[in-house]
Amino acid sequence: MTDTASPLPPTPIRLLVVDDHTLFRRGLTALLSRDPMLQVVGDAADAGQAQRRAQELQPDVILLDNHLPGVNGVDALPALREAAPRARVLMLTVSEDGDDLAAALRGGACGYLLKTIEGDELTSSIRRAMRGDSVVSPEMTGKLVAAFRGAEARSTNEAAAAVAVEAPTLPASPLARLSPRELDILRGIARGDSNKEIARELAIAETTVKIHVQHILRKLGLTSRVQAAVLATEHGLS
Repeated sequence: MTDTASPLPPTPIRLLVVDDHTLFRRGLTALLSRDPMLQVVGDAADAGQAQRRAQELQPDVILLDNHLPGVNGVDALPALREAAPRARVLMLTVSEDGDDLAAALRGGACGYLLKTIEGDELTSSIRRAMRGDSVVSPEMTGKLVAAFRGAEARSTNEAAAAVAVEAPTLPASPLARLSPRELDILRGIARGDSNKEIARELAIAETTVKIHVQHILRKLGLTSRVQAAVLATEHGLS
């Protein structure tokens, strides 16, 4: 009789929580511990402690507040990424400032979440981050697009030189792959609207919007609505 080895159980996602508020860290740890596939392996109250803990623990995901004593979260990103190169960093903050959002993503964060996020949305975002997705709270999508437009306006000449081509014709816009309804929904995404707001504007069901969003991302070869919003802005869809 041949013994059949049992499959190994999936490994929990190892988390480091960085926030200067003790009660928030404890509450967040308790919330995340309800999910058997999430394991909080450590916490830290400031950037220096976070760097030491990240180097020691090598977590899979770092949940990082921006408003830390001394060095803020965005400025701490380079040191954290050096301490734990394989870790995905998710900003989890109260700041709705578009400049903070843009700086975090430029600094290497894979996402930017507001502390008003629901628990199930947070755990879902952590899983998406582990898959390599970029995750941004829907409320911040419009501010990300605005930051992108501002940067685009400041570097018009450089951008024009970068996209200049010698070929006689330009490739067709990827948006040509979308149906008129999908373009309507993409406009809403570019404005930073939630699925519920898009559904209300177009007088369709929210579940229908969700399905269309999935189709849009697949057709455009994207993984997040943030990428879709930026692409829409690049091609003048707003």
